[in-house]
Amino acid sequence: MSAASPAFTPEQQYKALQGPLDSAFFSSQVLIHQTPRQDIVVDKPVFNTSVFCHRDNLDTMSAPAAAATTSGGNAAFHNFNNDFAHIQDPNERRRLALAEIDKAPFGWYHVRACVVAGIGFFTDSYDIFAINFVTAMLGVVFFQNKKSKGTIPTTADTAIKVATSGGTVIGQLGFGYLADVVGRKRMYGLELIIIIFATLAQALSSPSPAISIVGLIIFWRVLMGIGIGGDYPLSSVITSEFATTKWRGAMMNAVFAMQGIGQFTAAIIALIVTAGFKESLLTGSKASTCQGVCQLAVDKMWRVIIGFGAVPGCIALYYRLTIPETPRYTFDVARDVEKAGNDVDAYMKGKSEGHPDEIRRVTTMVQSSAALEIPKASFKDFCHHYGQWKYGKVLLGTAGSWFFLDVAYYGLSLNNSIILSAIGYSGGSSMYEVFYKTAVGNLILVCAGAIPGYWVSVATIDTLGRKPIQIMGFAVLTILFIVIGFAYNKLSGHALLALYVLAQFFFNFGPNSTTFVVPGECFPTRYRSTSHGFSAASGKVGAIIAQVVFGPLRTRGAVAGATGRAASPWLNHVMEIFALFMLCGLFTSFLIPETKRKTLEELAGEVPGTPNYDPRHGAHNTEQKNYRTGSDDISDNVEAGAGTEKVV
Repeated sequence: MSAASPAFTPEQQYKALQGPLDSAFFSSQVLIHQTPRQDIVVDKPVFNTSVFCHRDNLDTMSAPAAAATTSGGNAAFHNFNNDFAHIQDPNERRRLALAEIDKAPFGWYHVRACVVAGIGFFTDSYDIFAINFVTAMLGVVFFQNKKSKGTIPTTADTAIKVATSGGTVIGQLGFGYLADVVGRKRMYGLELIIIIFATLAQALSSPSPAISIVGLIIFWRVLMGIGIGGDYPLSSVITSEFATTKWRGAMMNAVFAMQGIGQFTAAIIALIVTAGFKESLLTGSKASTCQGVCQLAVDKMWRVIIGFGAVPGCIALYYRLTIPETPRYTFDVARDVEKAGNDVDAYMKGKSEGHPDEIRRVTTMVQSSAALEIPKASFKDFCHHYGQWKYGKVLLGTAGSWFFLDVAYYGLSLNNSIILSAIGYSGGSSMYEVFYKTAVGNLILVCAGAIPGYWVSVATIDTLGRKPIQIMGFAVLTILFIVIGFAYNKLSGHALLALYVLAQFFFNFGPNSTTFVVPGECFPTRYRSTSHGFSAASGKVGAIIAQVVFGPLRTRGAVAGATGRAASPWLNHVMEIFALFMLCGLFTSFLIPETKRKTLEELAGEVPGTPNYDPRHGAHNTEQKNYRTGSDDISDNVEAGAGTEKVV
């Protein structure tokens, strides 16, 4: 306060406060002038507000005064009520509270958010990747006849793998929508319960005369896929809405990178159970002769491999069920300003959620709900928002990029048998050797390409940026698939291995990571989960196409009983087609924005002066301008008789 500021009597203070505003506004201790950027200027009256706010001096005030405030030392020991509760404009309270999250230093609460979300992705990846080992074992156990000879039919193998992707599409769309309607917290954990239940049900499945094992596995994997699909938008959105702006990309990418650890663990568990049943497996020289103790051992093995996928999910379940609602959802969708502000304070202290005074909460919610500038979510608003090209092109870019990526990403797995054969990790003189080589070979492939790619992306995404990494990845993959496709018949096994590892690396240090991260950042809070779910579902549609269309296409013209490259005579042409998909992904990448070091509100078009700004935010609910124009009126009255001081 300026030393030259004159003193005022209570009568002068009261007269200065006369105006057209309702009495609820007068309970504020500061008067806010809205500014478009973070450097807001707060005009503070020079007179002592505690005098006129006292009930003895002004009995007519109806708004609740700030409760549980602390005196002194607030720069060192922040208190929500000191910082925000006295601010009557809900838009300003929202902006200041979210700025606390955006600018917070990296702490244990960020680590906790990453771990809780990451364990879910670990489980998802484990369950998806483990089926590659399990289908061969199902053939040994349930298809011991003259026709199949211990090998699962191709149609059954494809149906089991596609079932997961089909369920995932349903989960991504359904959970994505519900998370925007009923809240992130209410849905988070439910999808993990579905995954755990379906995983255990698979492990305990057995056929009967009325239903085959393939039918049972397909049913439970569709259900499991629904849970896995729900994890995509929920984990991405929750992590992004809790993350600090500086490290948001690394946090989200670290969650997604747990997919690599899940793949690694699936191969490790397969290797362990193979070693555990070594003596029994040595009694069978090949799939058709693996009977008796060998067949019993394989039956136990696939159940252990599948069932282990429920273990990490059970560990993470409690923490998912107790995670707080994201303050952004509480502000923008629930429109509960008091609860959201308290949740921010609690989150910064590592607590689960805030506990505001309920009377104060309801009063504030009634007063502020209509005054919030963020439009309410509705189908009409959704169509209007994405009907604008500057927003619609972003959704097209994220969905299109993910679609083109997954066609080739899942199609690349068609090469696995050839790659393993090239490095000497296929076949064997006994079932033990067959399963052992398959597990070790997959460990080599995952460790050589996938895992390094994931974590290089984590380390660089907040410095290089999302868009450059995605464009670079698509460009390199286009070149790699062109080389593999046109030089396929001339490449040696080791050259093919090198190209395969490079492709895996640039998938993960490239679009496989960024297509997950960007949709969790670039959409408004009220549609963020729905939009992410739609983008992810587009990707899984691409995965289904890769498995259903390109799987059979690669074997076109193959001779029965052929092995190695002869079993996939059309694989070179399939790789050429994948190169075209990568090129299309490169073009759609130019539709997405660069999200590095930008707040979620900037990216959603809520900050004036930024390229994506939506003028509707500033013009929303003009009839509620008592929070903003009233501030100007009151400050004019105060300045006329008292003057103000600027507090930045």
